[in-house]
Amino acid sequence: MAEPIVAGQILDIVAAHGATTVFGLPGVHNLAFWRDPGRAPVVVRHEQATVYAADGWARRTGRLGAAMVTTGPGAANAVAAFGEAAAAHSPVVLVASEIPQSQRRPGRLRGVLHESRDQAALFAPLAKAVFTPRTPAEVARDVAAAAACALTEPRGPVYVDVPADVLGAEAAADPPEPEPSPGSAPAGADLDAAAALLAGARVVLWAGGAAADVPGPLAALATRLGAPVVTSYQARGCPGALGVPPHEPEAAALIGSADVLLAVGGDLDGMNTRNWAMPRPPRLVTVDPARPADPPEWTADAAVTGRLDETLAGLAGRVAEQAPWAAPGLRAQVLERLRADPATAEAAALVDAVAAARTPDTMLVCDMAVAGYWVGGYAEVPAPRGLAYPVGWGTLGFGLPAALGAAATGAPVLAVCGDGGLMMALGELATLVQERLPVTVLVVDDAGYGMLRYDQARAGTPHAGVDLVTPDFLALAASFGLPATGVPAIADGLAGVLADALRSGAPHLVRVPARLTPPRTTSPRWHEA
Repeated sequence: MAEPIVAGQILDIVAAHGATTVFGLPGVHNLAFWRDPGRAPVVVRHEQATVYAADGWARRTGRLGAAMVTTGPGAANAVAAFGEAAAAHSPVVLVASEIPQSQRRPGRLRGVLHESRDQAALFAPLAKAVFTPRTPAEVARDVAAAAACALTEPRGPVYVDVPADVLGAEAAADPPEPEPSPGSAPAGADLDAAAALLAGARVVLWAGGAAADVPGPLAALATRLGAPVVTSYQARGCPGALGVPPHEPEAAALIGSADVLLAVGGDLDGMNTRNWAMPRPPRLVTVDPARPADPPEWTADAAVTGRLDETLAGLAGRVAEQAPWAAPGLRAQVLERLRADPATAEAAALVDAVAAARTPDTMLVCDMAVAGYWVGGYAEVPAPRGLAYPVGWGTLGFGLPAALGAAATGAPVLAVCGDGGLMMALGELATLVQERLPVTVLVVDDAGYGMLRYDQARAGTPHAGVDLVTPDFLALAASFGLPATGVPAIADGLAGVLADALRSGAPHLVRVPARLTPPRTTSPRWHEA
């Protein structure tokens, strides 16, 4: 029996932390990861897609995502997707190869294949941590530490690089593996101070991304306080939530009319709050699983850090039960207005078609496209971790590769893309077919960059760079052996076609032409009356 090698040990370590499927792209320096075909990484077609897919896996499961790329240009290609994982606080470990130790000379750049002066420095501004082990023993120690670091709150992506000749070397003995920190218990005095502000007040509960892991305690506290629940994109699907973004005037008015904003799990960021111009109540209470990496823009009147389940239970035990104060039916009111407005009626029909087609276990993955803005912000999400949306860094091209990772968990996935974003990841249609993943790719084709076209129209400037040649997507899908269906318009049977594709359990592409008005979640419309 062959001795275990370092690359195999890396796969074992990340699997033990939850990354039982790994995504990678082989190169001359990292082929050791494919030594054993039975446990090799899923091969995608571009290094960006390795991290996007690992991110999609992590967002769906709440567990570690893992990606493997090769040296130099392979690592550099992954930077944009790594940045998206950082903005979304996704627990991802990226392992890149480095040039062989035997060929490196300290302080000298010699032109070795794929060599750079400091490859890890590409990731340092984005990574929660960077590890550069150079021996088998250091690799075993550092990869385990990287996985634990990525999963410890506040979560985030971690970068590791390993020389090519070390990847193929005999593995060292496994050191004791560090576990993700379970976090600290909330301080009683902090709970008391927060409860004093909440008692008897009209409270709006803001659920950020970290709240997706504690839906039960979150709902219990909201019920106790009689508080309506507004969510960030990452917390969509939390029980009892309004189901519309805080950018809509009805939701903004509700938030502004409260006495206290109780923000659980972060995400009071620029994109969710209209760069902090969102109406906010006079008092703010924040609840976070750990101290945020960066100081929040808004100063809290009371702040509690600690394990969220304990913190929410502690607050619920300190406040008296209060009757609901907000009128029900806000989501229905907003959607009815959008359906009645000729400028947004077609987009509302898209939201309705997605709602009619999806099953409770369907994961929605949206790209940075006008159709993705609508589905990501307005489509019903039945449960937490049911939506992945790249609003943090705004990375166009996220949709299809992230859907691969989400679908690798076994969940059916509806990936909502524009033609522009899909063109950035066309190679992943081959991955989709090769791996037989249950992804329905919905391409809402407006023949260009629809959001930028809208920006130019509002500014009164000529269209330039936004009207593009796009392929025949049905013929393109056929060239990959991917079943595809064209729908002439959103209102002309889209819901039924999507439902059939999702029920098939097989990959499918659906193309529909539409030029949609962007929603109020986009910055040009933030301040409309």
